[in-house]
Amino acid sequence: MRPLVLVLCATALLFPAACDRLKEVGRPPSFKPVEGSNSYYAMTDSATLPMEVERRSPLDNSSLWAHGRQSLLGDHRAGRRGDILTVVIEIDEKAEISNTTARSRSGATSMGIPQLLGIPQRINKALPDGVTMDNAVDADSSSSHSGNGSVKRKEKLTLRIAATVTDVLNNGVMKIEGSQEVRVNYEMRELLVSGYVRPEDISRQNEITYDKIAAARISYGGRGQIMDVQQPRIGHQIADIILPF
Repeated sequence: MRPLVLVLCATALLFPAACDRLKEVGRPPSFKPVEGSNSYYAMTDSATLPMEVERRSPLDNSSLWAHGRQSLLGDHRAGRRGDILTVVIEIDEKAEISNTTARSRSGATSMGIPQLLGIPQRINKALPDGVTMDNAVDADSSSSHSGNGSVKRKEKLTLRIAATVTDVLNNGVMKIEGSQEVRVNYEMRELLVSGYVRPEDISRQNEITYDKIAAARISYGGRGQIMDVQQPRIGHQIADIILPF
C-alpha cells in the first residue's frame, strides 16, 4: 500500500493536472459552481441593479392595460443588468474553395564572336582542339510550378441557451454571458456564449440570434470519461510539439 501512495504522490508532484483527474475516478464530472460568476453577481448585486417599484391601485390590478414591465402588455425584453434573454444558435454553413495555379517559363541565350578584328582567330590558335570562340556563350533555362488546393467545410448546430446581461455600456449596448451544463451518466456537455447585443435586436419573445451578437464567443464541448479517452496524454502532446519528426 505504501509504494502505491508514493507513486500517487510523485505523480501529483510531477503532473498537477493528474491529481485533479484522480478525484473523478469512479464519479461523474461535477458541475461548475454558479456562485462567483459574472452572471451571479449581475443578478444578485442589488447596489447596481435598479429596482423598479410600481405603485398600483386595486383598479390597476384588475385591468389588462396596466403599465409596467410585469403587466400583460409590458415590454418583457432584457434591457437592464441582471435581466435574462434567450440566445438562439442555428448554424448551417457550407463552404467550398478550390484553387489551381500553374506557371511556366523558358529562356535561351546564345552569343558568339566569329569576327572581331581577327582577335577570335588568334585566340582559337591558343585554345585546345575542338574549342572555338565562334560560340562563346550558350545557355538555356526553364522552370515550371503547379499547385492545387481545396477547402471543404460543413457545420450544422442548433442550440438554445439563456444568457444574463452582465453589463450595460454607455451607448446602451449590453454585454451578455451564458453557460449551460447537462450531465448524462458520466459525460458533461458544456455550452458557453458571450458577446455584445443591441436592445433593438432583441425580439418581442426576448430572443436574439447568434448572428446579431457582436464579438460572439460560442463554445460547445464536454468533459467526462469518453472525452478523457479521446484526449491524447500529456506526454504525447509534449512529444508532438518537441519532436522535429
